[in-house]
Formats: sequence, structure tokens, C-alpha cells
Amino acid sequence: MGDVANSSIEFHPKPQQQREAPHAGGFGCTLAELCSLMELRGAEALQKVQETYGDVGGLCRRLKTSPTEGLADNTSDLEKRRQIYGQNFIPPKQPKTFLQLVWEALQDVTLIILEVAAIVSLGLSFYAPPGEESEACGNVSAGAEDEGEAEAGWIEGAAILLSVICVVLVTAFNDWSKEKQFRGLQSRIEQEQKFTVIRNGQLLQVPVAALVVGDIAQVKYGDLLPADGVLIQGNDLKIDESSLTGESDHVRKSADKDPMLLSGKQQDGAMESSQTKAKKQDGAVAMEMQPLKSAEGGETEEREKKKANVPKKEKSVLQGKLTKLAVQIGKAGLVMSAVTVIILALYFVIETFVVDGRAWLAECTPVYVQYFVKFFIIGVTVLVVAVPEGLPLAVTISLAYSVKKMMRDNNLVRHLDACETMGNATAICSDKTGTLTTNRMTVVQSYLGDTHYKEVPAPSALTPKILDLLVHAISINSAYTTKILPPEKEGALPRQVGNKTECALLGFVLDLKQDFQPVREQIPEDKLYKVYTFNSVRKSMSTVIRMPDSGFRLFSKGASEILLKKCTNILNSNGELRSFRPRDRDDMVQKIIEPMACDGLRTICIAYRDFSAAQEPDWDNENEVVGDLTCIAVVGIEDPVRPEVPEAIRKCQRAGITVRMVTGDNINTARAIAAKCGIIQPGEDFLCLEGKEFNRRIRNEKGEIEQERLDKVWPKLRVLARSSPTDKHTLVKGIIDSNTGEQRQVVAVTGDGTNDGPALKKADVGFAMGIAGTDVAKEASDIILTDDNFTSIVKAVMWGRNVYDSISKFLQFQLTVNVVAVIVAFTGACITQDSPLKAVQMLWVNLIMDTFASLALATEPPTESLLLRKPYGRDKPLISRTMMKNILGHAVYQLTTIFTLLFVGELFFDIDSGRNAPLHSPPSEHYTIIFNTFVMMQLFNEINARKIHGERNVFHGIFGNPIFCTIVLGTFAIQIVIVQFGGKPFSCSPLSTEQWLWCLFVGAGELVWGQVIATIPTSQLKCLKEAGHGPGKDEMTDEELAEGEEEIDHAERELRRGQILWFRGLNRIQTQIRVVKAFRSSLYEGLEKPESKTSIHNFMATPEFLINDYTHNIPLIDDTDVDENEERLRAPPPPSPNQNNNAIDSGVYLTTRGTKSATSSVFSSRPGSPLHSVETSL
Repeated sequence: MGDVANSSIEFHPKPQQQREAPHAGGFGCTLAELCSLMELRGAEALQKVQETYGDVGGLCRRLKTSPTEGLADNTSDLEKRRQIYGQNFIPPKQPKTFLQLVWEALQDVTLIILEVAAIVSLGLSFYAPPGEESEACGNVSAGAEDEGEAEAGWIEGAAILLSVICVVLVTAFNDWSKEKQFRGLQSRIEQEQKFTVIRNGQLLQVPVAALVVGDIAQVKYGDLLPADGVLIQGNDLKIDESSLTGESDHVRKSADKDPMLLSGKQQDGAMESSQTKAKKQDGAVAMEMQPLKSAEGGETEEREKKKANVPKKEKSVLQGKLTKLAVQIGKAGLVMSAVTVIILALYFVIETFVVDGRAWLAECTPVYVQYFVKFFIIGVTVLVVAVPEGLPLAVTISLAYSVKKMMRDNNLVRHLDACETMGNATAICSDKTGTLTTNRMTVVQSYLGDTHYKEVPAPSALTPKILDLLVHAISINSAYTTKILPPEKEGALPRQVGNKTECALLGFVLDLKQDFQPVREQIPEDKLYKVYTFNSVRKSMSTVIRMPDSGFRLFSKGASEILLKKCTNILNSNGELRSFRPRDRDDMVQKIIEPMACDGLRTICIAYRDFSAAQEPDWDNENEVVGDLTCIAVVGIEDPVRPEVPEAIRKCQRAGITVRMVTGDNINTARAIAAKCGIIQPGEDFLCLEGKEFNRRIRNEKGEIEQERLDKVWPKLRVLARSSPTDKHTLVKGIIDSNTGEQRQVVAVTGDGTNDGPALKKADVGFAMGIAGTDVAKEASDIILTDDNFTSIVKAVMWGRNVYDSISKFLQFQLTVNVVAVIVAFTGACITQDSPLKAVQMLWVNLIMDTFASLALATEPPTESLLLRKPYGRDKPLISRTMMKNILGHAVYQLTTIFTLLFVGELFFDIDSGRNAPLHSPPSEHYTIIFNTFVMMQLFNEINARKIHGERNVFHGIFGNPIFCTIVLGTFAIQIVIVQFGGKPFSCSPLSTEQWLWCLFVGAGELVWGQVIATIPTSQLKCLKEAGHGPGKDEMTDEELAEGEEEIDHAERELRRGQILWFRGLNRIQTQIRVVKAFRSSLYEGLEKPESKTSIHNFMATPEFLINDYTHNIPLIDDTDVDENEERLRAPPPPSPNQNNNAIDSGVYLTTRGTKSATSSVFSSRPGSPLHSVETSL
């Protein structure tokens, strides 16, 4: 219900430039004064305000603003304020320039090696040895070669350099466009942040950056304060200042004790964004706001802090798998290239000096060196082709492309990897209100004056007294920001502004032909005596007003089963009180509330209570105040299911995703809506639980949550009703930590309220509502649904799966090229002393295969068929068996073709053989045909690679992807140019039409061969291994479980040494504990205290140390120890290994399965024990 607390604040946003002028621009405060004021807290600040300005009103006057009307909304005044006090935004970090990106791309090791080799080769080609014509140096060049050709030795070196430059530019350009897209996204997220200010007495939503000093702003529950400020008026305002002070308790702010409010908006980025959450219990708050971080000394650390908080590039599961795979491939390539170079060099040396028996002549040295450089270049090109540098590129392109397209599907992605994780989601925990339903609440049934109305009653049917009470109770006891405005367009529905449940009640007042506005004008917000705002614990909201006879009247509304328990009277049909006993209440629940709930209605009770002037209660004792009520009415509010939701949920279920509904509504309403949506189907085995029952089932006698108990509940749970935010977090954490299925669950969660923050953070993917969501929820989420609609989540699943598939398509294609090119270069070099594919040709192949193909295959649009398969697991390998079959199958075809052409091609085409050509001989047609055929096969195989699940029709939907078509045709065109006019640099000689047709024919054979491969059932090929598994168990746990911990550097994570040292440390501590124990038995007998829950055991439970696999061989403790058993008797029983301990969420247990339970018991200490000092020092 109502995040009710409106408040006004005055803002002085952040100055960029230091302008010091005596009372600048006619305002009564300088920048420096405001800055020094904001550095004070509490009483000091109040004193300073009183001394300098008299009171907050005085400060407003100095800043030429009115606490009630706000600033005049004229541009020149606002501009002047910006000039003097600066603007309210933090300038973004400078993007990298294109040149910096080029420089970064040049850092690639293989490219550097190539550059060096090319330069050496260039240098040597210009050196003409004196004994050039002497035959002594072996066959340097055949006689047929004319002088001009010999001079062209430099071309190869130059061409290699040129192609390196090409590769670098393409990489840099890709990075640059990626960076640009990312910035666009960031600025889009930032522009979406608006804040409510009062200007000219009107409430306006302005972008946070447009706030100026002197603005009066309204703060509601769950807002992030966009600037520093001073409180003008407020009710029970609490603010989370933990990011500044480190204190987790909320700080109470009031105009008479501590009026200073500090901005807590941090550029989004670091895992734990600090926020100053305005948490209000009630009423109106008004504050004056002050410069957000001025440029002065005290504030500079703030800037530094912001700089350090640049978004960390988080490594997603997919990137983890890919990096691992790329490293493995790179290693293999390195070995191959080294072997190639060694074989070539040995062969040459033996051939020249041993077989032909030549002596090494001094004047021949440069010639020989040139040979060696050539071998070296061949080796390096093998390496270049082997290393798939296109992999990271493919991921980035694919993610960036998806993110851009997802914008159109109403998904605003805040963290890139969320989009790919979403494809693996196995469970979605969704809110009900607004996500599954339209969030346009309407009152459809009511119980007034002893009568149950199935539709809105006629005003004449009600007693005037009841009607009057009802109108007042609804109009006053709701946030004054909640209104019903006339529709924007003719014939549309009236606009509901503010809290939807309250809108339904206000709508009910309008349906009764009454009006709420006059009532509100008669009792404005600042006349309200006390407000208890709605929160998830109370589940009710109450407002107290002072009556003309100086008594008080309290209006209350809330969940019917909760408020009816506090009612002792009820109004009958004449508007008189009659007593309302527990028996009557049960009667009412059965006859009115349950039938309403079974129709899917949310029931709300509206009640009041009068206090005479004499018996003014203690207003802080809320339980006493809100009790002994008189029930006016019970209304049933319906929130209709969105028409498109049932279909979306069916799609999710088909795709192997379980949808669970978590709502604060009562169980009958929830069950009715779940049935309408199709979350529960008749005849299925499912659970619908209330929060209480859920907690009873999952907690043991001590009230601790046990994973085993949770594992019995969650697989069948479909609806969790009357749940608190903690229940939601518990459920999400329980499903994620569960080991029952064959693979770990990947959970997506939707949330809109401030209290959903923890669950959104804990989930693998958190969806926040763009319209209804609070800033805090958006800050904690990964994806923002700009239309608050469940169908957008299904779109996100589709895109996520598409990213995964795009990467797999690219991999399938890339690896085929790699395998073939490496083997051809290697065997060719060994048999004919010269790679059939030249260095420059290899680089071109590498360029089209890596960069262009990643563009072509990574931008395939998603299809509905993606939702027909089950989700991939976390540890499912990237390269499935089917893909492995395709890769090897196509490699066989290509290798056969190329070797046939290499060894008998000259006979077939009736041309000169290109084998064993001397050093600077002109390019031969023979080798050109091989190169051309190779590229043609790659082009056709690129079409095959579009399908990875063994589908037959590879052309399906090909025209839906213009990028793909452009790239394939473009590559083909460039290939024609290279072959026909590439000449010496590309080692190509022009081919005739017939030869071209043969090349095309052999290339197109790939498509036919693809069909052949598709007929071979994968299940028969047991020998095929999958590759590219996810990070293993041990690497995964710390990644998955590191709950909001700062990302630890990957390299550090992999250092097992750390863990071993940790164990040694533990061993030492244990030895010390034993010594301590000896003392304890005598000293601490008197100090026995109840068992402490914060034993080291839990304390050490940080995810980084979840040690599964390598515990066994590290001697933790000698089991045969006698003390150990004594200790075990005194200590509480060791918790079960995967107990989900709520007290300390980061639970990780050293007693992993398989270690002796001895360890756990050592660490359970008593609060009084000296061990406590050890815990803290740890």
C-alpha cells in the first residue's frame, strides 16, 4: 500500500566551478557557506543554521525560495543558479580515444611477433648479397625468374604489416563502437532518474541533473536523495546513511534535531552502491537541499571514491567458459607452430648442408637467414590462425547487439552478463501486482452497513453517516500524492497516480458520486497530527487528525484479517455502533472475506477510532493507538490479470522454466490469480503456502532455516502468499543453494519495492519495475522492465538463449577453420617445406573468419523456437556433441579436398605444380586454387554454422538477418578482388572462369556434406568429447556464492596456495584453541553463557573458502585427538553442512561433505570464551 510520505526538500546541487563572490548573484549564501554547513551533523548543524540564518525558513529566504511554493519556474533564474552554484551532476569519465584503443589492440602478443618477423623480412629483402649470381648458395631463385620479380621480395613483409594494421583497426573500431553503445546505455539509465520538486506551487518531475540550489523537493519512501539538503518538514523520516557512516541502522531525521540530509546517489557501478534511502514512517517531509559535493577540500575524497567506482567488467559464466577454451586452443596452436618452425628449419639444414654437402659461405649468410625468417613467419601465421581472438569479440558483439535490441522489447539491461544468464534461467519468482496483473486496481465488492454488495452500491442506499465517514477515512488516510486525474485522451480510463491500492479506494469514493479533493483541501497535509505509514510488518496505515472539539480521530486501513482482529465495534445499517466479537469476526471471515478472496479479490478493511481530548494516548505506542477500532467497511479490490500473461507463462513452462508467484496478498486471492494465469493447473501436484506456514516447514526447532527442509518444499511450491521480503530472499537463496536437481537452479526475480532489494541482489537476474519500481529496487537489479510486464521477461529469456546460441554458432564455424588451417599449414610445411597457405592469405582468412564471422553469426535474431527447449545448465559445455560432430565432419571434408588439390591438383587442372618453389618465385596458379577453394569452403560452411542443433534447413530465416547476407556477399566480392588483382602481396595469380567454377563447386559441396553429417545420429558417436565446460566445481562456487562481495581478481581466485595457507593458519589457531581450552576448563567455568551463534564456524563462512574437492588431502585435524572429543561434547552439535543460516547469510562451512565433523565443533565457541578474540582478529 502506501509508500506514503511526501516531503519537500530544498536542493543545492553540486557546483562544478569555484566561484566565490560575496553573496554571489544577489543570493544570501555563498557556495562556501553551504559547503561548510553540510559538513556539520545533528545538533551542531542546527546551531549553525540558527546562528546564521535564524531558522530553515531564513535559509529559504536567503536562497530566494519559498518552502511551500518552491522556485518560480523561469529559465533565467534557474540558469543563474546553475552559473553560481554549479550543476547537479558528476561529469562522466573521459572515454578512451580511438588511438588509445588502437594502441591497446596492438598489445596482442601474436601481432607483435608478426610485426617483428615482417620487419626482419623487409630488412633482409633489401639486402642484395654480393655473390647473388653464384650458384654456391643453392637454388635461391630459378633462372626463369626475371630481375623485377627478385626485387619484389619486400612485398610479403609489407603485406603482412598491412594486414596487421587492418586487424588492429577492425579490433579498435569494434571496441570503440562497443564503448559508445555502453555509454549510450548508461546515459539512458541516468536520464530515467527523475525527482519530484515543487516549482510555482506545482509538483513537477525533473531529471536529477536539472535540480538547482534552492529547489524544494518531495521525498517518498524508498527514494534515493539526489542531492544534499536540509529538512523543512517531515514525519518520522528515517534515512539509511550506512554508506557514509558504516552504521547499518537507519538514522532518524527531524527538522528540530537533525535536519541535514546527505545525497546518497552514487553513479551506478560498484557492486555495493551506496544509497541514502529515505525511509519514512509517515507524513510529509520537506527539506532544503544543499550543494552536492562541492569542489572543496573535504569533498574531494568523494570524487575520488566515485572515480574508483567505475563499473567493474563482471565476468559472466559464458565469458568464463570462453576464456578457458581460448586459452586451451591457444596453447595447442603454440605447440603446433613451434613444431612447424623446427621441422622446416631442420629439413632445410639437412637438405642443404648434409644431403647437398654445401659449406656455409659467409656471403650466403643473408640468403640463409632469409629462409629462416620465412619459416618463422609461417610458424607465426599458424599461431595467428590457431588463436581464436574472435571469441571475446563475438561475445561482446552479441551481447551489445542483444542489449540494443532488448531496449525495443522493454528490457533495459544494466549489467551485460545478465542478458546471457537469463537464457539459462530455470525458475522465475514473480510479484503479482503490476507484473502478472494490470496494476489498475478497482473496488468491485464491498461490505457496508451489514450488507454485502456485489457491485458498487448507489449512494442513496447508504446512511449519510456511513458515507461521510467512509469518504473521510479514504480521502485523509492515504498519501496525498495519490490522486485520480482525468484521462489524457477522450474515452481512456482516468489516470491513477501514486499508490494503486489507494487509487482503487479513491475511485470507489468517485463511484459513490462523492469527491475526495474538498476533504483534502479542508484538512491539508500539514494539519495531519500523526501518520503511521504502511510497511510490510504492519500491513496497515493509519492517520490521526485533531477534531474541532480538540479530541482526536484515527483512521486506519489495511489487510482485512489483520485489522479486523483490532476491531471491537462495527457500524450497522443505520450507522450506529454494535459490538464485534471474535465470534462475529470468524463469521465475517467465512461469509464475506473468503468468498471475496476466492474470486481473486484483495480485501481491505477501513476502520476508525475516536479519542476524547482528555484521554490523549502515547502516540509512540502504536499497538495501543491502533486498537479498539470500529469497522466502517470491508472492500474487495480486483487487479485484473494482464491479457497477455497466461500465454507468456505457458511459453515459460514449455521452455522448462518454473514460474512461482510471491505476493503479499492472502492465499485465496493469490491462488485464484495463479489459476487465472496458468501458474497452477488443476490436477497438478503443487503447493500454495502462506509465509507463516512456509517458515514453519523450513525451520528446525531452533528457528534456523535448514536447506534439507527447504529442498522438500521449493520444488512443488508455486504460490507463496502473505510473504514478507525476508521470505522472498529466503526462497531465492534456498533455490539457488539447493543441490537436489542434476544442475544448480538459475533464478530470476522481479521486484518493485525497496524491501525487494536483497532478493533482487541475491538472484542470478533481478528484474526491477521501470514504472512502479523504487530507486533502491532499480539500483539492486540487473534488468529494468520499462513496461512492468511479465511478457518482457519471456523476451529476455529468448534473447539470453539467443546470445548463447550465437556464440556456439560462431565457435562451430571458427574451430572448423582453425583445425583445417593449422593442419594444412603444418603438414604442408613438413612435406613440401612451404605452407600451401601463405602468411598474408592466412591473415585474410583469420580476419574474415574471426571478425566478420563473429559479426555475422552473433547478430542472428532470436526465434520462438528457442523457447521450445529446456535451459542449458550452468556447467553445460559450450561445444555440444552435435557441434563437435559438425566441426570434425567438415574438417575431414575440407582437409581431404585441400590435400587432394595440393598433391594431384596440377594434374587435374593441367597447370604447373607450385610445390617446392624457390624463395622469391612468382605466385603459382596451383596454390592460388588451393587458397581460393579454402575460402569458398569457409563461406559455405558459414551458412552451415547457422544451425547448431543438427537442423536440416540451414537457410531457414537467412533473409531475416541482413548483416549476415551482407557479410557473406561482401567477403565473396573481396575474395574475387584478392585473387584476380592481389598479385604478389597476396601470392595469388589470376584464375580462369572454369577454375573459379570448380572452386565454387567444391565450396558448395560443403552444404551437401552438411546434410550427410546431419544424418549421422550423434548418439552413435560415443567417442566424441564435449569441450568448453563451465568453470569446474571449485572455481564455480566462489563465483556463484560471492554474494555482493567485491569481485575478486580471477587470477587470485585460482591461486590454490591461498587456501592451503588458510588451512595452515587454521591448524595453528586450533593448536592455540587447545591450549586455551586447558585454561578455559578452570578459568571460564563461571562464565558459561548461552551458545553464541557467531561462532568462527559461521564467520569463516565466506564464499571464497567453499572448499569441496581438495579438503581431503589437507590434514585439518588429527581425528584421534582426545581433547577433540571432549570439545565435541561441550560444543553445540555441528550444523549440517549446507544449512542455510539466516543469521549469517554468507554461510560457508568448513565441514564440507567428506571432511570429518570434527572441524565444525572446534570452532563453536561461547561468547565468553577467549576464542572470541581470535574470531575478531581473524
